[in-house]
Amino acid sequence: MDEEHDTTTWVYDATDQILGRLSSHVAKVLLSAKREGRDERVVVVNAGQAVISGSRTSVLATYRKKVELNHPRKGPFYPRMSDQILKRTVRGMLPYQKNSTGRAAFRNLRVLQGCPAHLAGDELPEGVLRGDLSGFTRPLPERFIRLADISKSLGAPQRVVTGGDA
Repeated sequence: MDEEHDTTTWVYDATDQILGRLSSHVAKVLLSAKREGRDERVVVVNAGQAVISGSRTSVLATYRKKVELNHPRKGPFYPRMSDQILKRTVRGMLPYQKNSTGRAAFRNLRVLQGCPAHLAGDELPEGVLRGDLSGFTRPLPERFIRLADISKSLGAPQRVVTGGDA
């Protein structure tokens, strides 16, 4: 393997993971890699299956307020798609506007709605590793809502969320 282009890609599955815990862990991985000069990328798959704890009505009201906070054409814009909501959550945990390290770390993040075929099985391509979820995995809370349901409530195009023609 080439020493110059030695990149590691970490893959995290967001299925049944609490959004805040997953986002803070991903932000920590990205930031520590950038500060130590390692070339690491993070891919989060199944973003719509991540969960937010709390009652359905209060969580939906919070996200509805964020979307309606501003002018629809002038912005600032808050994302409606579940993958973009997760990406924005990670961005909020990075020093994105304070220094270039946070912005550069954020460029190494990819968030996907589903799971591509080459990342789905037990065999991963060379240079791709599964991220360790054991440090922050918790059982599902009593009351929760999935990011896909929040996206649907905010009016995101469902054909993109579900992958079909709905």
